[in-house]
Amino acid sequence: MTRIHTTVEHTLTEQRSKFHAAAVPAVSLDEVKKAVAKRKKKFRKARHHCWACRVRDDEGRIVEQARDDGEVGRPGMKLLELLRHNDLEGLLVVSRIFGGVKLGPGGVGRAFRDAGAGAIAKL
Repeated sequence: MTRIHTTVEHTLTEQRSKFHAAAVPAVSLDEVKKAVAKRKKKFRKARHHCWACRVRDDEGRIVEQARDDGEVGRPGMKLLELLRHNDLEGLLVVSRIFGGVKLGPGGVGRAFRDAGAGAIAKL
């Protein structure tokens, strides 16, 4: 498994909504919480901050978590699938600033996934 060593960001625009993605180094759930809180401060206008992480617990076992933050389309799971597929350890978070056009569950899920994939591609 490859650990994310540096923060990489990517922005995707989908029908006027902005999806700000970041792959962030995190080695514990405490670091994940701090990094998500930092993103919420950075993108105060964002309605949703969806994220997924793969970190290790005290015994070295992988712990996986995903949060949709009230968004439709299960974007947290889509981000977790990206981390699994690329065998990455760390945090993937995407903040959405709504642009006035509803994308529907499928469109929202794809946009979050594509934004996250863009950040991973820059690693």
